[in-house]
Amino acid sequence: MPVHSSILYSSIASKIVLAAKENGLRGADTLIVDSITNVLIRTQLDMAHVCLVPIPSSALARRRRGRSFIVDIVNRVSLELSVPMANSLELTRKVRDQSGLHAKARAVNLEGAFALKVGAYPRGNLILIDDVVTTGATLREAARALSSQGLHVLASVTACVAQPLRYESSNKR
Repeated sequence: MPVHSSILYSSIASKIVLAAKENGLRGADTLIVDSITNVLIRTQLDMAHVCLVPIPSSALARRRRGRSFIVDIVNRVSLELSVPMANSLELTRKVRDQSGLHAKARAVNLEGAFALKVGAYPRGNLILIDDVVTTGATLREAARALSSQGLHVLASVTACVAQPLRYESSNKR
């Protein structure tokens, strides 16, 4: 699955993502929305039959933030581009905070953690949306959950990409 990202993850990008995610700053949200929208336009994917699927946050994170960060971001992107969004994924169990984990631990932490929500039937080619890709573990697990239900994940888009991606040697291409 191709991963398309707007910018390299840097100290400035980190501050913007955290300002949006943890503090709900509208201006930071707008920067993330604009970056994801720009990537979707630049990738030249066939947007005629796609549906945007946000990566879900944990219930604890949603309560702490007072919102579902990526769902809010993707909803704005959806409205800007007139592309449908399907909030179709859910976490099925607790997962640890990924920030301090290496690539293999992240993959183990997320293994089997996502599922298609009951009654959710996203249509078309699906594009996963998240804020940052570091190892790809979250995107791989989300794609697995959707693909296991016969759905087609076309690509994923993130606002930021960590460079180099923190892959384990067995996951390098």
